[in-house]
Amino acid sequence: MIASLKGLLDSVAEDNAVVEVGGVGYLVFCSARTLSTLPRPGEAVALKIETHVREDHIHLYGFASTAERDWFRHLITVQGVGARVALAILSVLSAAELSGALAAGDKAVLGRASGVGPKLAQRIVTELKDKVDTGEFTAADGAAAARPVGGGEGLDPALGDAVSALVNLGYGRAEAFGAVMEAARELGGETKVEVLIRSGLNRLGAAA
Repeated sequence: MIASLKGLLDSVAEDNAVVEVGGVGYLVFCSARTLSTLPRPGEAVALKIETHVREDHIHLYGFASTAERDWFRHLITVQGVGARVALAILSVLSAAELSGALAAGDKAVLGRASGVGPKLAQRIVTELKDKVDTGEFTAADGAAAARPVGGGEGLDPALGDAVSALVNLGYGRAEAFGAVMEAARELGGETKVEVLIRSGLNRLGAAA
């Protein structure tokens, strides 16, 4: 099985790239996010690879990071999520954003991906959310996924109230969750709702 490729980038298409290794060109299907990180043709490239072997084909799926490859592996365990849909999800959501969306139960964010309707989005949240909460997934290479702590909907009450306040101000639940969790990590023991909201707003404003 091929686990990684290092070579020269031959060409890039809408959903794939060709990587030349030792005179052999490998067709690798990638998310739009990974494709956007690739160098110019002729330059050196390295990709993490997931190999799928079927009776009628061998497909290679390439990723810019181990975290993205791990998410791909877990997404395709959900009924109705094939490789194409998994890549579509990873095209619109980074590993950290996907982690936050699942932890927050944000089906609307998942629905931004081509091929993901409301029912499939709900199934993805239902089947993968618990694994995010227990830290089984990583948001980025070497970094544990931000996960909720304590009470209602899996969140500490103060965190949950802060997220709800930001959502009521018009922010998406996933981005509000991410901003509040970043604020909570930086503030340490500080869990006052008003402080979390203010810090979360600062982060969201900076990202705008």
